[in-house]
Amino acid sequence: MTTEKGSIMAQALDLTDLAAYQAGSVVSRTLIDKKVGTITVFAFAEGEGLSEHTAPFDAFVQVIDGAAEVTISGTVHAVHAGQMIIMPANQPHALRALQRFKMLLVMIRA
Repeated sequence: MTTEKGSIMAQALDLTDLAAYQAGSVVSRTLIDKKVGTITVFAFAEGEGLSEHTAPFDAFVQVIDGAAEVTISGTVHAVHAGQMIIMPANQPHALRALQRFKMLLVMIRA
């Protein structure tokens, strides 16, 4: 079921197909954006990342392809496909793709 807005609701989909790699870029696609939280798929080209920042909410990251380095409060964590990590609220964190890397980010605001 697809609407003119490109809805992905009520369909069985492969997460790895929802955001395409682009050389030298970070690509994101928001799947759900509600007042209580968001679900977003990201695709990072090798070497790309997100600079250190904080968020007021816990963030769940599920690695769906490749490998990345996630730094949380100065501690570096190597994560790869099939693994997950939770970035706690109000703690500085950053991500860097060690190779092409895709992740599912779930932020719960409530």
